[in-house]
Amino acid sequence: MGDPVVALTQMVPSLTIRSIRSRAVSVPMRFALGTSAQTVRAAPLLLIDLETEEGITGRTYLFCYMPMGAALVARVLEDALGAMKGERIEPAHIGEKTGAKLARHFRLIAASGVIGLALSALDVACWDAMAIAAGKPLVEFLRGTRKAIPAYNSNGLGLMPQEKLADEAEELLGGGFRAVKLRLGYATLAGDLAAVRAVRKRLPDDVAIMADYNQVLTVEEALERGRALESEGLAWIEEPIEHDDYAGCARIARELATPIQIGENFVGPNAMASAIAAQAADYMMPDAMRIGGVSGWLRAASLVSAVQIPLSSHLLPEVSSALLAVSPTAHWLEYVDWASAILAEPFPVVNGMVTPPAMPGSGVNWNEEAVTRYRME
Repeated sequence: MGDPVVALTQMVPSLTIRSIRSRAVSVPMRFALGTSAQTVRAAPLLLIDLETEEGITGRTYLFCYMPMGAALVARVLEDALGAMKGERIEPAHIGEKTGAKLARHFRLIAASGVIGLALSALDVACWDAMAIAAGKPLVEFLRGTRKAIPAYNSNGLGLMPQEKLADEAEELLGGGFRAVKLRLGYATLAGDLAAVRAVRKRLPDDVAIMADYNQVLTVEEALERGRALESEGLAWIEEPIEHDDYAGCARIARELATPIQIGENFVGPNAMASAIAAQAADYMMPDAMRIGGVSGWLRAASLVSAVQIPLSSHLLPEVSSALLAVSPTAHWLEYVDWASAILAEPFPVVNGMVTPPAMPGSGVNWNEEAVTRYRME
């Protein structure tokens, strides 16, 4: 199987990296996100502009989970510029040379965690710049076609009282969504069942409900709760246990009828390859900013395509819509609106579907007035 990144040999104008600029913003969320780990009420985003000598700017953003994360990634990007300044940008060069060079640069502290997020963001910004230079939407630059991707609404539906949960679930159907994600991990199995049933009772029968445990259970707890939930019609159970316990995930996937979904914490395609080899899940959902940006996603999509595992996305819906459109086993787009307030042109949701934009690049550009308003000091 050929490398899908190297295979992209389209002729693009020569681009050379000149500078990297990052700005941190904190954007209020319309719905608080209460998980088994913590409650998040504002999205800390790091906006990244990769500027070239030719005047083309590639852009992307990172959801950094906490304000400190944005500051750490920004510091890594400053250091990365020393290794990247003057590098050429082209598909094979970014995938095979620049990415490897940066990995070597940070090898002594490991190219994962904050370092991995920074490197993935740079990869995405480079691909955005290449697509803009070629005058093509990112999806077409990747040899795909613009098409509508089914999305589920992942805003809100955190741990909360049942009545409020059901009210919020109804709100999340705005935009024509026919699927929503529900966070589980209440103190008891009864709490999980009550939450699922409250949402299920309030929503139309044809609305899919995905459940996410955010890694809070043990294997035995996951089996107990999973069996109790099997009659509730969940579309999947996501990350019931520690994300890298592939043997435990495989046991749960074997013993439960409800599909098991993992992948948002894969660091690079090799992690996905290990999960596939372990038969750790029925579905997989890499995060573009952990899997290795566009380059890593293309390789990951090739891996799951070979074994016909459905592939969904995690966060960054603006870029992920293009990536899913070129993925042979594309399944669901996770939609959150956290960046909409700072985008010049927020991506519309039509009948629960998201279509990659027609403009060159990924379509990510900043509303500078909003960036100023939400800028972190």
